[in-house]
Amino acid sequence: MKIIAMIPARYEASRFPGKLMKNLAGKSVIVRTYENAVATGLFHDVYVVTDSELIFKEVKANNGKAIMSIAEHDCGSDRIAEAVVDIDCDIVVNVQGDEPNVHKSALTDLLAVFENDVNKDIDLASIMHRITDKEEINNTNSVKVIVDTNNFALYFSRSPIPFPRDISTAKYYKHQGIYAFRKTAILEFTQMPMEYLEASEKIESLRYLAYNKTIKMVETTHVSIGIDTPEDLEKANLEFKV
Repeated sequence: MKIIAMIPARYEASRFPGKLMKNLAGKSVIVRTYENAVATGLFHDVYVVTDSELIFKEVKANNGKAIMSIAEHDCGSDRIAEAVVDIDCDIVVNVQGDEPNVHKSALTDLLAVFENDVNKDIDLASIMHRITDKEEINNTNSVKVIVDTNNFALYFSRSPIPFPRDISTAKYYKHQGIYAFRKTAILEFTQMPMEYLEASEKIESLRYLAYNKTIKMVETTHVSIGIDTPEDLEKANLEFKV
């Protein structure tokens, strides 16, 4: 099973423009993310796929592999799908460019989903972790997921889900945004029109659910840093300096 990692990288991020080029403990965020993905040793190849010449040159200047997008894309899955069409691979892992410290053990557990899926019933898999902090639960930058008894995703939302009518039984899981796809699934994604749920929430995984694709969620205790704001970058710098 040939596994590659793709890191979609836009320069003009809506919440924090230019964040991937910001300094993170002496290197840019995108280079930190790329190097961390390579260092796991889990992938046959790692690429940054971008619409930005600045990011493209930054990755190349640091001995990385980068691909320039040809078309304009609204989401990372579309950008990756264009890039992998002619690449020989079975599984494509979408590593978020703004999550520079994804843990190897979490990725190993994620990829195990496909090793154990002998009938190829699972289209994609992703990572979640339990959250209890009220501020994070209510943070719209924090995407939450609810799952069934077999940890298949039922819904993703920026709102707190489930609604805590009985607070004693409510559990909340944050979606870390790292996906592993079968190549066929991500190529099919580009052929599926965006539905109203994805358009409303701005969460691309909702498109897969709208078209009955199976998303297996893997719970982890390893929390990656998501850099959505300047404050997140400050926290990440503190952790990288420890």
